[in-house]
Parts: sequence; C-alpha cells; structure tokens
Amino acid sequence: MRVLLADKLSDNVITMLTEAGLEVVNAPALNGPELVAGLKEHAPGILVVRSTKVPEEAIMASGSLELIVRAGAGYDTIDVQAASQAGVFVANCPGKNATAVAELTIGLLLALDRSIPDNVADARAGTWNKALYAKAAGLKGRTLGVIGCGNIGMEVIERAKALDMHIVAWSRSLTDARARQLGILRVDSPVDVAARADAVTLHVAATADTALLADKEFFGAMRPGAFFINTTRASVVDEEAMTTAMEDKGIRVALDVFSDEPSGKEGAFDHPLAHHPGVYLTHHIGASTEQAQEAIAEEAARIIVEFNSTGEVPNCVNIAEKTPATHQLTVRHLDRVGVLAAVLDAMRIAHWNIHEMENVVFDGAKAACAYIRFDGSPDPSVADRISALDHVLAVSLIEL
Repeated sequence: MRVLLADKLSDNVITMLTEAGLEVVNAPALNGPELVAGLKEHAPGILVVRSTKVPEEAIMASGSLELIVRAGAGYDTIDVQAASQAGVFVANCPGKNATAVAELTIGLLLALDRSIPDNVADARAGTWNKALYAKAAGLKGRTLGVIGCGNIGMEVIERAKALDMHIVAWSRSLTDARARQLGILRVDSPVDVAARADAVTLHVAATADTALLADKEFFGAMRPGAFFINTTRASVVDEEAMTTAMEDKGIRVALDVFSDEPSGKEGAFDHPLAHHPGVYLTHHIGASTEQAQEAIAEEAARIIVEFNSTGEVPNCVNIAEKTPATHQLTVRHLDRVGVLAAVLDAMRIAHWNIHEMENVVFDGAKAACAYIRFDGSPDPSVADRISALDHVLAVSLIEL
C-alpha cells in the first residue's frame, strides 16, 4: 500500500513504514491545490497530515484513498463528513502532544503574570522599566480555571498544582468523585469556572458543541484583570467578546491559536490581535516540541501499520457510535462457501439495508454464527426463506 506524507514528519516514520513493507511518498510541501494534484498523481491508500488542511476536493481526488491520519490530536482541519461519505477512515493521535501543550500553557501563564514578552521587548528597545515590571501578583495561592480535563487538561492541572495554585475545573467527563481524588473543585459549567478563577485555560476539542464556548456570557463572568489562555482552537472563542472584555475589564490574554491564522510555516504576518497590548500571541506551537513530534510520528506509524496488516483503524474518529439499524438477524450456519452470500442476497431482495455484520466461527471450523444488523421492514417470511437455505441451521429475528 502507498502512503503519502503531506507534512513534515520525523524520519522515523519513513523508516517504520518502509520496514513494514509500505511504499512511502514523502511530499511535505503539499498544500491546497498541490495536495489535490499530489493525491491524483500518487493515488495513495493512506494520507498523513499535520497542519495541512484536507477538504472534500482532496478526499475525492484519489479513488484509492482509504485512510487519513492526522498526526496530532485535533482533526478539524480534515473534512470528516466528506471522508465519511466517501467511506474513508479518519484517525488521530490523541494524548501524544499533551505534555508539550501543557508546558506551553504554563509558560503563557507565567508570561502573563510576569509580563515576560514586554520585559524583553522594552529591554531590546533600550528601555529600562523595572518599576513597572516588578509589580507581578505571583501565582502561588491563586486559582486556575481549567475547562476540559482530557489528556492536556490533566497535564496542566498537575503542573499548576506544583505551582501551589488552586484548581477549579469543568469537563463533561469530570465527576465529583474524580475531582475529590485530584484535590480540585468541580463546577457545573464553563461560566462557573470563569467566575471563580484568576486565570482560565481552555483544553476542549473543537466540535460543534464547543464552538464559541468562551462567549459574551463567559467573558462577562470573568474577574477584572484575570488571565485567559487558549491553546486549543480559535473556534471555541468569541474573539469580539474577548476583545470587549480586555477593553472593559482589563482581562489579559495569551493565545497560541486565533482566527485566520496563517496556513504556512513562515512568511509575512498581520492580525488585529497582534497589535493589542493585552494579548500575547505564539505561532500555534503547542505541540511543537521534539519529544511530542517523535511520539506523534510513532503513533501515526503504528496506526498505519496496524491498518495495513489487520484492516483495523486505531483511534478512528468517524465510525458511527450507533447505526440506524432497527433489527438483528442471527443466522447459525455450516461454515461452507456461499452460505452467507445466499443470506445476503435474500436480504437484498427484501430491501433490508445492512449496517453491521459479524460472523464468528466455532471451534473446528464446522459451523459459524452471523449477526447481521439492518433496517427495513421485518417481514418474517424473509427469515423463513433464509431458514430454508442450504446449510442454514437456525435463524432468529429480533427488534433492537
């Protein structure tokens, strides 16, 4: 199988994939129209990307494409809906960059408290202003609000506790029992976190449910002069509401992600937030440490090798949790050629649309049992016809 690497990845990936017998095309500069052209030219079965966007046009460019691997945790740069409609698996590498993002988050927190970027800028410009910069409040004993307690959020909590900070948190997965175990306070909503914290950091996935999570109400609840940090995705923040809070309440902000950020690795840059005195911007580098990139590369290679050898997709993000199946047909049968083909043909004639199917074989490989979930009119006469097929031992039909 051919693998197209459309982003810069560790050389270890190429070695691991080549040793597994895969053909690797390393084209890290592909982006936009060049990605579409590259997919048409190389016709890979697997595409690997980091920051490169994969729109519907790219997904449809190669009829042989079976799997897209995002070498990172977030996958909002990939048109997952288009991939699902085309029957293309999408997988990610969650947790492998958690430490790196947490380290940057703490770095931004310290930068906000001690005004480190402004210190450096003034010193380089020839201005000595110790009177201004010696007024930091300090972090010990202050409250950090953590929104999202997945891999990254938990790493942030661990490091903030080492700074003797109190933690207030919200996450869909966080229970009172787990919060007590961690020694943190769980509250009922992101707004509750904003109201209780001296600094708030976001660590939620970018989904339809989290779009504009940090909105006007959220920023309205924040304490005057509080810190706000976002190292996740720009889509979770209402930047207009954030800017209003900076101007009206003196909120100070550190962002590793922001709207309309450049898609390339380098070049000219201009953004309204970059000129705001209350904002520190970094270059979307949360996951960009050598340690994180090696771990992500190894995970991406593991996913590809397992898919190539077994057909299974670790960390797949676009498999339906629940299908539209309404009934299950269970068929015990002799393990003979053509038995299941005859069963499926009978279901086709009945217009039963199959969503899930598993066939397990008994010891000795003399008999097997097929579990077939479908939607369609559950006509008992169809089950009767299947029961009468050669080598079928028993049939049952149940509603799900």
